[in-house]
Amino acid sequence: MDAITRLPFDADIHEFSASEPTIPEPEGQRGRRRFRTIWISDVHLGTRGCAADLLIDFLDSTDSETMYLVGDIIDGWRLKKKFYWPDTHNDIIWRIMKRAKRGTRVVYVPGNHDEMFRQYAGLNFGGVEIKRQAIHETADGRTLLVAHGDEFDAILLGHRWIAFFGDQLYHLMMRINHGVNWVRARLGKPYWSFSKVAKQKVKNAVEVISQFEHTVAAEAARRGVDGVVCGHIHHAEFRPLAGVEYYNDGDWVEGCTALVEHFDGRMEILHWVEEMAKRDASRPVLKIAA
Repeated sequence: MDAITRLPFDADIHEFSASEPTIPEPEGQRGRRRFRTIWISDVHLGTRGCAADLLIDFLDSTDSETMYLVGDIIDGWRLKKKFYWPDTHNDIIWRIMKRAKRGTRVVYVPGNHDEMFRQYAGLNFGGVEIKRQAIHETADGRTLLVAHGDEFDAILLGHRWIAFFGDQLYHLMMRINHGVNWVRARLGKPYWSFSKVAKQKVKNAVEVISQFEHTVAAEAARRGVDGVVCGHIHHAEFRPLAGVEYYNDGDWVEGCTALVEHFDGRMEILHWVEEMAKRDASRPVLKIAA
């Protein structure tokens, strides 16, 4: 059986049968940070590199009127090679579906790793709208194109075999990263991304990222929107380019970041490891009497 058909949802695109999560949500909604809009992408469920525990913490700590899933939520490329689906990955799906059920507008824009869902564009999956691309209007009236970004990737479009080869190297790096963080967790140290540091140090990688950003921004300018939100390259960023605002919401493998819109239209990139550290530092320390 194809690995994709064994994911924890029914064949009927309108039904969902995920089991109850193994990690309970906090009781009630008090204490959650509320935003007008949240964008996340590149979760890569179905791989060992997915930082599932960190994303669960994010989902349990935030809420929004609208949530965009900007592609590569499920890694179909990896699942076709080897099926891997721990309970925590089911927990993430369950939490997203629960948001949709309780009234959050959830829009799913599939990417290249979960391109099998693009055939369902225009349909509603358990309250989740599936779209090839979307236009978001901010609270202060700006229009933002929302797209995964692979459609602007020259390497992926022109040389698909290179993309698959690069994917193999990337997952090797993720396995190294997983081992390093397994050791760090037992030493009481926070999550650290080996591949993120490597990309920042390699000149060619920086050039590829810059070229991608300029291509995406130029397309947004051509379409006459005020900005663009994408994922794909696992590099969270915000900067003005080509006369528009370029936003990349990052990923939940390396950087563990999300893009959020506040209720006044202000945009912010949340680096969740840092947000968790600030939250933990602000908690009062209980002293035990002698």
